[in-house]
Amino acid sequence: MKFKIDENLPIEVAELFEKSGHEATTVFQEGLAGAPDHRIISVCQKEKRALVTLDTDFCDIRTYPPEDFDGLIVLRLENQDKSHVLSLVRRLIGLFSNEPVSGQLWIVEEKRVRIRD
Repeated sequence: MKFKIDENLPIEVAELFEKSGHEATTVFQEGLAGAPDHRIISVCQKEKRALVTLDTDFCDIRTYPPEDFDGLIVLRLENQDKSHVLSLVRRLIGLFSNEPVSGQLWIVEEKRVRIRD
C-alpha cells in the first residue's frame, strides 16, 4: 500500500511503513509543509496514497467522503509524544492485512480503531 505521512507526525512513521513493506512519503519530502488540507489531500488522490495524520479535520466525512480517497487514517491520541505515536503506528500497521484502507476513514485511538466507509 501507499501512504502519505502528514507533517504533524514524526518522519520515523514513514520509516516504519517502509520497513513493513509499504511505500510511504512525507509531506516534507514533497515540499507540502504548511500547505492547506485541500492541497495535501488532492496530492494524495493523484498519487493514490492513503493519508496518515493527526489532523481531525479529515474526520469530517461531508468534506472528505471516505469513498473519494485511497484511505484516511486519523490518529486521535491523548498522548502525542513521539515514542507513543511510533508504538501505536507499529500496532496499526499490523491491522492492514485484516482490513482494507482504501475508501475508508480509520479513526485510531489508543485502545480502538473505528472504521467508516
